[in-house]
Amino acid sequence: MPFKHLFRAKAIWTLKRKDENIKSYSRNHSITIEGKPDLDVSAAKAFKGDAALYNPEDMLLSSLVSCHMMSYLYVCAQAGIEILSYADDAIATLEVKDDGSGRFTEVTLNPKVLITDANRIEEALLLDKKANELCFIANSCNFPVYHNPVCEVK
Repeated sequence: MPFKHLFRAKAIWTLKRKDENIKSYSRNHSITIEGKPDLDVSAAKAFKGDAALYNPEDMLLSSLVSCHMMSYLYVCAQAGIEILSYADDAIATLEVKDDGSGRFTEVTLNPKVLITDANRIEEALLLDKKANELCFIANSCNFPVYHNPVCEVK
């Protein structure tokens, strides 16, 4: 039987200047999640947002990277593989159509893991696939998520 969790977030935007109009309005807003610091967010710079702030595209990619990492750490812990460090330099491709609509078409994760046991490198690499199968965010995406895992030993 599925176990369900609810998550809530509030988006808050207000008109900043009286002279703003539909083409010049600020894209800056905040995301409020109870019990956590507010996030200052904007549109991506390409969409007239504040490049110094996070944007929804940043956060979608960050969610995927973070969830995959936590899923990977979980499956490695279950297998008894000691992870010393995990880093990912992920890339997402967003395509925008002439009508202004768009979507992510793919994400490539490039996790680089440092483990303690040279005899477990192959297993550690295979567990990346298992982590992808468990990842809540990857399972929610309607685009392919590719993986280029690298595993090294200290």
